[in-house]
Amino acid sequence: MFKASDVKELRDKTGAGMLDCKKALEACNGNMSEAVDWLREKGISKAAKKESRVAAEGLCKIEVKDNKAVILEVNSETDFVAKNEEFTNFVDYLATTIINNNLKTREDVLSFDDNGETVESKLVSLTAKIGEKISFRRCELVEKEENQVFGSYLHMGGKIGALVVLENTKEEVAKDVAMHIAAMAPVCVTRENVPVDLVEHESKVIKEQVMNEGKPADIAEKMVVGRLNKFYKEICLEEQEFIKDSSVTVGNYVKNNGGSIVLMIRYAVGEGIEKKEENFADEVMSQINATK
Repeated sequence: MFKASDVKELRDKTGAGMLDCKKALEACNGNMSEAVDWLREKGISKAAKKESRVAAEGLCKIEVKDNKAVILEVNSETDFVAKNEEFTNFVDYLATTIINNNLKTREDVLSFDDNGETVESKLVSLTAKIGEKISFRRCELVEKEENQVFGSYLHMGGKIGALVVLENTKEEVAKDVAMHIAAMAPVCVTRENVPVDLVEHESKVIKEQVMNEGKPADIAEKMVVGRLNKFYKEICLEEQEFIKDSSVTVGNYVKNNGGSIVLMIRYAVGEGIEKKEENFADEVMSQINATK
């Protein structure tokens, strides 16, 4: 039904003990996502805060030019290559190409003809030259109005990138908000922006948690509302405590400076990508055996 490696994967995702992970997989017939929820419902795991751990290498890049800004992510197999000058030059080239040619989608970028050679062809050539797979994962091109300002921030040398557009305020305020986004990883600007399926999923998990605490159904329903409000404060940018002044929310900080939040984008390198685990000793032995 499931393998030992599944138990290890669930433990890595949730931080729960091996025995609890085994029980969860047994209870959920080996379904990984259901097992994560099972552990959360039992109060064993705080997996929601660990599910988006970085699982690949590469760089985020942000470039701003006049009323346009672009944020993008390019992946490599190793951090060593992500620091390679040819790799970083290619990331810079992509950002400049996107913003100068108003390329709005990943497909637009890859198919763009640059003096007789597509960007995709350049990517293939770089992969061949470096000897490691290079992947252009995603990008977003943003255009602002004259009364709006960009705020951008790159953290950990480009491992996390945050871009925000604010209205009727200063660039310094937008920069502060971008730094907050990079650090606190909000999911949406307001609770109205939170996807319905995410709210329904969280409500179900919270209700199971409360029921498992022995509360009757009518009390559980009321507690779900309270815990959902806490959930919103954790994931909605406007409701988060501002990282530089916890006495105000981010929304109030922006409002106190005459502005409002228009949009935000946050990239974390490798977020959601499954990364192959390598055992260096096994790899060396396999190469030795191959030469015999």
